[in-house]
Parts: sequence; C-alpha cells; structure tokens
Amino acid sequence: MFNTKIFCIFLLSLIFFTGCDDSKVKMLEESFLDTKLGTIENQKLVVSLPKEIEIAPKLDDQPISVSEKKQRFKDILVPISQLVYNQLEKQYQSVKHDIAMNKNREYIELLKKEYKAKTDETLLHALKPHPISILLAQAAAESAWLTSRFTKEAYNIFGVWSFNKNEPRIAASGLRGTKTIYLKKYRTLKAAVEDYYKNIGRNWAYAEFRKQRTLTDDPYVLSDYLGSYSEKKEVYTQLLKSMIKYNEFHQYDIKSELN
Repeated sequence: MFNTKIFCIFLLSLIFFTGCDDSKVKMLEESFLDTKLGTIENQKLVVSLPKEIEIAPKLDDQPISVSEKKQRFKDILVPISQLVYNQLEKQYQSVKHDIAMNKNREYIELLKKEYKAKTDETLLHALKPHPISILLAQAAAESAWLTSRFTKEAYNIFGVWSFNKNEPRIAASGLRGTKTIYLKKYRTLKAAVEDYYKNIGRNWAYAEFRKQRTLTDDPYVLSDYLGSYSEKKEVYTQLLKSMIKYNEFHQYDIKSELN
C-alpha cells in the first residue's frame, strides 16, 4: 500500500537536499498527486457542477492529461473562490468599521459567539480571509484536483470531517481504528469554500495563522502556520508552498487592506 507520508518526506528531501531545479520539483509534485489519486476509490473524471457556476464543460469517463486536469480545476474553482473571498473581505471591512465607530454592537457580539472570539481583535482575525492561492493549494491536495469521490458525491474538497450524525455526510471507505470516518456533504462547491473559511476562522488550532493573516498577505509566509491542518505537519506546509509556486496560484490572489 502506498504510504503518502513517506512519499512526502522523499519529495521534500529531494527538494531541499539535492538541489532539484524547478522542472524536477514540478514533476515530483504531479507524481505525488497522481499517486494519491490512485489510492482513492472509484475514480471517475466527472463532476456535476452546481447550477450557479456552470462555467466549465462536464467531462466523460475518459482519462485526461495532468495539464487538462489542472486547467479544469482552475476553471471551476477560481471564480467560486474569488466570489467568496470578496464577500468575506467586504464583511471584514464592514465589521472593522463598525468596531472603530462603536456601532452595531449586538451584531458584533453575535459574530463573536459564532466565531468563538473573546475580543473584537480576535473577531477581526477570524473574519479576515486569507489568500486564494492557499485555498487552491489545499483544495488541489485534498481533492486530487477535484477528482476524488468526496468531491463528486459531497462537494467536500478540503477533507472536512463530520462529527454530527444529524448533518449531511458520507462515510469514508477506511476506518480509524475501529471507528468509521465521516466527511461533511455540501450542497455546492461554493458552500464548501464558505465552510472552509469559517473553519479556519473558528478552530483554535489556527489562532496563530489568523493573527498572521492580518499582518501579511504573503501565501508562502502564511502557509507555515497551517501545519495543524494535516498530520504531516511541516511536510504538508512545504507541499502547499510548492504547489502555490509551481502552479502559479498566487496570480489569483486579491490584494486587500491589512490590519
């Protein structure tokens, strides 16, 4: 059975200790994702698009090249990510203004409860959206470029687990010990992106990441604070930075006001 962790360590060893050039790193990244894709059950290159974003053609079950797979990923997810990012940035700026002017305190207090924020400052940390390039790198890694079973059946492109039996969810094929793992099921890809941002904004594990994203919009700096997203820790953050660079995801980032 393929061991993803060992392969990641091997990949990074080549990057940082053998002086690989860009083309070799890109080849290794593609090999990693293609191998991961091979471990996911029932793979078919068909994704039914949500009605509001029917902007890419549906694909049949015929194999497509890596470059076509990546382009399809961008065609589908970049517009959704930019839409959600702009909505969240608008909310952030509005709440920031209200806090400064001491307005709409009732609404702000409700938001603090929703995001588990104890202060106005930590609420702003929670609401500030991070660069789209990081989102794209994580989505590509977690969904195998939108080809995983969880993407097709549940629009779950970030590997988000479900611990609530009353919410829509699907079971993973594997077990953790003796327990079944469940992943959340979303109505649309847009809903998945919105929930991803909220999860980053609420979870205690990303507190330092949230603080840093109000200080910088550099995706390479911020990626170092996402080690808690994966059991692979630093290997995962290095993979994200590699994917951002070699897929040029940074070109989709939207500059916003810091602090």
